[in-house]
Amino acid sequence: MAGENHSTAGEEKATSRGQSEANRRLKYISLAVLVVQNASLILSIRYVRTLPGDRFFTTSAVVMAEVLKVLTCLLIILLQRRFNVKDTVYFLVDSIVFQYKDTLKLAVPSLIYTLQNNLQYVAISNLPAATFQVTYQLKILTTALFSVLMLRKSLSRVQWVSLLLLFAGVAIVQVQQEGNKEASVSGDSNQNYSVGLVAVVISCLSSGFAGVYFEKILKGSSASVWVRNVQLGIFGTALGMLGLWWNDGAAIARHGFLFGYTEMVWCVIFNQAFGGLLVAVVVKYADNILKGFATSFSIVVSTVMSVYLFGFHVDLLFTAGAGLVIGAVYMYSLPKASSSSSSSSSSSSSSSAAVPRTVGPELEAFLPKSAAKQKGS
Repeated sequence: MAGENHSTAGEEKATSRGQSEANRRLKYISLAVLVVQNASLILSIRYVRTLPGDRFFTTSAVVMAEVLKVLTCLLIILLQRRFNVKDTVYFLVDSIVFQYKDTLKLAVPSLIYTLQNNLQYVAISNLPAATFQVTYQLKILTTALFSVLMLRKSLSRVQWVSLLLLFAGVAIVQVQQEGNKEASVSGDSNQNYSVGLVAVVISCLSSGFAGVYFEKILKGSSASVWVRNVQLGIFGTALGMLGLWWNDGAAIARHGFLFGYTEMVWCVIFNQAFGGLLVAVVVKYADNILKGFATSFSIVVSTVMSVYLFGFHVDLLFTAGAGLVIGAVYMYSLPKASSSSSSSSSSSSSSSAAVPRTVGPELEAFLPKSAAKQKGS
């Protein structure tokens, strides 16, 4: 009897050890995915926008990414409905058409996300990738402020200090770039640093507001996060098409919707469309500290790769500013001393529009069966 108890205890210890090892491995995988997604999207957009030859229409790329996101979310909903097409159609019609008032709530964040996606292309086309990556972290500041104003969230003293350091770090980087504008735009007359800076600041403001607004909608509704993304995608596609017609309609009528598309452009679009959804799955295994570390590490990766790919010049002033931003991002992600629940998770993003801010039972389909059983028990 004692031998059996000892054997059972040994098996439980071995199982527990195996689970902790698996969790540790998943955290490392999560870190790698978050870093790669954060850095690769910015670097790839910068790369395709600086290549010689025919340039694709960014408005068409935004629309294509929205369409792919909608199709992906529809496939996930179909998977959750065990590939019952009739049941899925009834569910979507009820959620989107019959509950049209609920659907219309997504018009505002969808408009902002569409604007944000277009502004990101404008900003990255006119700013060095490393400068954009550092400056874009202002979205943490805007998200925090909108969370305090709209969701009545409280920030710890460390978080307020981190936001001040973040602002100071971005300001230092901008002072450094002001003195090196000629180098920062690589001598390309098509690039305008001021336009890029305005675009990234507006993008940060829109990202903060839209993220908090979307979080508020998710908290006040029982709708699936994938249904929410379908609703966002429908509005996003429609609004993106309107922007495409307004900005590039005549040129696209002459050259075609897919003008200038190359394999690298398709990689950018797929990264933008699926990267955010992939991060939503990964975040299930990542805590706030890991997400903050991933963001910080992606800044380092973007800076190093910018030096090799685009001849970006790193001096002491840029290093000091970027270092402050990296430290601030990490400080902001630390849990509060009084409570493990922390602030705006919607600030991590990435990047991109229509990323699920809340990850819940909707992701059970992605979990291994053993993990799902353990969660249910």
